[in-house]
Order: sequence, then structure tokens, then C-alpha cells
Amino acid sequence: MENSPIEKKYNKWIIILSIFIPVAVAFLFVVKLKDLGIDAPTLPFLPPIYATINGITAILLVVAVWAIKNGKVNLHQNLMKTAIGCSVLFLVLYIAYHMTTPSTKFGGDGTIKYIYFFILLTHILLSVAIIPLVLVTYVRALAERFDKHRKIAKITFPLWLYVAITGVVVYLMISPYYQY
Repeated sequence: MENSPIEKKYNKWIIILSIFIPVAVAFLFVVKLKDLGIDAPTLPFLPPIYATINGITAILLVVAVWAIKNGKVNLHQNLMKTAIGCSVLFLVLYIAYHMTTPSTKFGGDGTIKYIYFFILLTHILLSVAIIPLVLVTYVRALAERFDKHRKIAKITFPLWLYVAITGVVVYLMISPYYQY
């Protein structure tokens, strides 16, 4: 089956954003604003804020699935748009933090260190993968290709939920080591 005009219209943007966002985040992890000669204050207060946004996103996703399973289409649509908005806000705050503030090293030892790094690694890898999945899922809904939307949403939902929840878990695990 061929893509709809709406899907064709957004496919290029999905590819661009799916590449640009992870590359930009990786770059900004390495290069701080001060390295570019920009004197910006550190923003150590942001991690609990963006962790909370991740938690809110997880709740929105669960309620949105409940809404659609109960025939509440408008509620589902509004919750999903809000979840996407929360993810964008998270990304902006996350980038602002990492552009201005030195990274925090995890200070735990032993088994907890391996658990932390496993959760962190899977969180990072899936956060990259979730970008095109969310965008494709959303565009398929916009295009009213609900058969295709449902099919990919069954993959997108659990992965996005995992990323949102593990974002909170990573914050909780590393928060004792932040230097405020």
C-alpha cells in the first residue's frame, strides 16, 4: 500500500529529525557553551524538572492508551499531543542542562553500578529509536491511516513508556551524586 500525501509530506522531516536530534544531543554532550566562548550560567536545577516531565509523559501515555481502548478518541488525541509536547520540553531542558553544566558521574559501586549502566544504556539507545517511531505513529494518525497507526503504536507505546520511566529511574539513581 502506498503512502498517503500527508505521510509523503512528513517523511523527509521524520528522517531529518531522527538523525539531527541524536547527533545534536551527542555533540552538545561533548561541547559546552563555555567551550564556544559563551558565558552561560550552569543550570543544576533542571534534572529534577525534566525527570518529572518524563514521569508525566509516562502517565500521559498510559492514560492515552486507556482512553483509546475506551473509545475516547478526542481525549486520546489530546493526551498524545500533550505527551509529544512534554517530550519536546524534556529535550529542550535536557539540552540546556548539558550545554551549560558538567556531566555528573555515577558514584555507585558493585552490582548497582552495572544495573545503572544497563538501564542508562538501554534508555539512551531506545530514546534514539523512539524519535522516528513517535513521529511515524503520529503522522499515520494525522493521515487517518489508523490500521497502520495501530500497528506501529503497538511497538511505539511500550518503548516510549520504557524510555519515559527509565528517564525517571536514571535520575533517581544518579541524583545523590549531583553537585549543587
